[in-house]
Amino acid sequence: MRTIRQAGSAELVEKKSRFLCALERVESEEQAREFVARCRREHPDARHHCYAYLVGDDAEIQKSNDDGEPAGTAGMPILRVLRHNELTNTVAVVVRYFGGVLLGSGGLIRAYGSAVSEALERVGLARRDPARLVSIRVDHSTAGRLDNELRSAGREPTDTRYGQSVEFDVPVPEPETGAFERWITETAGGNASVTLGERIFVEVAE
Repeated sequence: MRTIRQAGSAELVEKKSRFLCALERVESEEQAREFVARCRREHPDARHHCYAYLVGDDAEIQKSNDDGEPAGTAGMPILRVLRHNELTNTVAVVVRYFGGVLLGSGGLIRAYGSAVSEALERVGLARRDPARLVSIRVDHSTAGRLDNELRSAGREPTDTRYGQSVEFDVPVPEPETGAFERWITETAGGNASVTLGERIFVEVAE
């Protein structure tokens, strides 16, 4: 799956109608609905505020809304573009300012989909690779050397905790956890305790 790298927008003009697409990253359906409501407040004079969103690790929550446009001509075209790009945790709202010229069903479908595609191209996409958060506990005498080794190997800790011992949290791609555990054991001379933590996602720019 992918997500957008950042929030952003793009505008398309089709036969005097303005189609403004706004994109936002979200972590829940509630956040997606809040973004839709915010777009309505920011564009009170627009005739339509059509939207679609996908939420969840596997985009299991998917919703779309035509907001008064002919059925299937706005919300679904927006959703199809998001699906085509394998996106999740993303909401797209396309605000339409009517220009006085009817576009017909085909014209609406193309305009709403094109507005989303253009916005996606502007904000960029990031691949979401599944990973595990691996916790490594070592004594203080080993911590400095292990920290340097982790960073040299491109495994920079996301968190470090100091107490009676030192704990590093390191995100590791799921297929590599076994090899990583063996590497830690060798690097720390057998003086490390390794625990596989929660499943997370690491974003890689495309």
